[in-house]
Amino acid sequence: MVTGRCQCGAIAYKADGDPVHSSLCHCSDCRRSAGAPMVGWALFAEERVTISGAPVTYQSSDNVSRAFCGTCGTGLFYRNPVAFPGMVDIQTGTLDDPSALPPQAHIQVADAPSWMADAHELPKFDRYPSG
Repeated sequence: MVTGRCQCGAIAYKADGDPVHSSLCHCSDCRRSAGAPMVGWALFAEERVTISGAPVTYQSSDNVSRAFCGTCGTGLFYRNPVAFPGMVDIQTGTLDDPSALPPQAHIQVADAPSWMADAHELPKFDRYPSG
């Protein structure tokens, strides 16, 4: 079982078992929705996910609804009953243990910014660099 929540704690969830997949999505809809260069997702059967609190839901495109916390704005869930009937994608950045569901693939890479191909070569710092 994995657990997670939004930043302010108003919405929490539990998901039992292993996800169908865990991936990093580079599509333009996910990037714009999250304000990030990619979004991590773990896909679970709807009946295996328990949600506490009342997320706000909006239709972001045809057949797609996204849910987020109406207080702090954290993105949480994605549903597409045509592509993934009976399933819910959970944003893995909201997991209590961010290492619990490592991504298995990058998806929608055709939409990724061109600089993403070399992102692994950027300098790395344990904390914010000084100077």
